[in-house]
Amino acid sequence: GVSVYSQKNAKWTDLFNGKDLKGWKTYLTQELDSAGNKVSDTLIGYNNDPQNIFTVDKKNKMIRISGQSWGAMSTVAEYENYHLQLKFKWGKLKWASKKKSPLDSGLLYHSFGEPVNSGWMTSQEFQVEENNCGDYWIIGKVRVTVPSTKDKPNRYSYDPNGERRDYGVNGNNWCHRGEATEKPAGEWNTLDLYCYGDTSVHVVNGKVVMVLYNSRQYTSGSDTPLTKGKIQLQSEGGEVFYKDIRIQSISGLRDILKH
Repeated sequence: GVSVYSQKNAKWTDLFNGKDLKGWKTYLTQELDSAGNKVSDTLIGYNNDPQNIFTVDKKNKMIRISGQSWGAMSTVAEYENYHLQLKFKWGKLKWASKKKSPLDSGLLYHSFGEPVNSGWMTSQEFQVEENNCGDYWIIGKVRVTVPSTKDKPNRYSYDPNGERRDYGVNGNNWCHRGEATEKPAGEWNTLDLYCYGDTSVHVVNGKVVMVLYNSRQYTSGSDTPLTKGKIQLQSEGGEVFYKDIRIQSISGLRDILKH
């Protein structure tokens, strides 16, 4: 695999203070009961969390996302040209909406606008899902280009030597990560996301699992670069914990893209 080298002399800023969700706001769609049925059709909306989906464990300085209802917590601020690092581990709760699926969350970046039907802003997704950490998914009308190779009948996976293929709206909405580097359930994983210009790099436990080029949004029939935005953490049917969320500015990707 490809190892990652951190930027020299860069200053980190904590995005989570270990005590509360200052600097973040939450958004939830409809309230779901334990069987996965809508309690009502009313949207829960911003900074309203009747089911305690997003809570802080002050003792262990971590965020718990229960996953029961769908939505996300997002930064209030936008970010561009950065290295984001966080740690996550899986809980044990899996709700009815995902009972037969892997535990699921997601790190969404370059997020903008209002949440769409699923409860998430338009964005690029760094997948956080059991056994699929580092996959790419589209959220809304976005696109990227990823070097990739078809390795299953219905799957393309990241391959640094593969053909550059477009993923996104009006095309394939998913690209599988490269090397599998996720730790067993219950152990903490470290995710690093590097974004510079229209390029991003997904790193799981110190190994590059995908490099994405030409990030763009699709509006009015044409593409425009998508290089900045808010950061979201998804509530998507499974219990997950996040901690040590921090960010630093970067001036390029030279140290990261050693390959």
